[in-house]
Amino acid sequence: MGVFGVDVGGSGIKGAPVDLEKGDLAAERVRLETPQPATVKHVVKVIGEVVRQFDATDRIGVTFPGVVTNGVVRTAANVDKSWVDAPAAQRLTEELGVPVTVVNDADAAGIAEMRFGAGRGIDGVVVMLTFGTGIGSAVFVDGKLLPNTEFGHLELNGTDAEHRASDRARTEEDLNWHAWAKRVSEYLSHLEMLMSPDLFIIGGGVSKKSEHFFPHLDIHTKIVPATLLNNAGIIGAALAAEAAAR
Repeated sequence: MGVFGVDVGGSGIKGAPVDLEKGDLAAERVRLETPQPATVKHVVKVIGEVVRQFDATDRIGVTFPGVVTNGVVRTAANVDKSWVDAPAAQRLTEELGVPVTVVNDADAAGIAEMRFGAGRGIDGVVVMLTFGTGIGSAVFVDGKLLPNTEFGHLELNGTDAEHRASDRARTEEDLNWHAWAKRVSEYLSHLEMLMSPDLFIIGGGVSKKSEHFFPHLDIHTKIVPATLLNNAGIIGAALAAEAAAR
């Protein structure tokens, strides 16, 4: 028995039990394809399939790519619109038979990085950004989370920032690293102007390739790659579930 984390993404749903003392997975994670269409009913079913491949657990944390307040999903920019106003925590608790905490996916990754990764022991204003299909954000002030910031949707050059600077934009427009880094710099400079952060942590799959674009970034704030990589969401979801239990 223990705490289990599930990370819901646009292409995959992955989960594993988490060792909250070490900040690592307690067993090899299981990943299943995200159903298409990714409706509430279909995603809840797949989350159940992931969880049931492991022994019983006391509590589960689940990430979601959108604003989540009190277990209810409020936005669904990159997933099926059936999620808007869905009581996700309630539906999952009914499906799985144990308490389920649902948290924004970037917030979960940030929680994990602040506890066990690149943000550990860092005070001041820390901004975690995940570059993938969109841009997720998590903001911490002296280690405390300001939830659901959704800074990927800040307007930049007349459109959502994530439409220009996400990793999906890089691949779909076949941008080289230097050209993409120029867009990322523009976005980060905008955040610098708004927030004067002390540290940027860059997560998402692209964080594994930071050596390709970090040297081309032109910003004033210290910037580091995330260290927990693809496990950050799972670990952060479990930490959120632990906090809810307390």
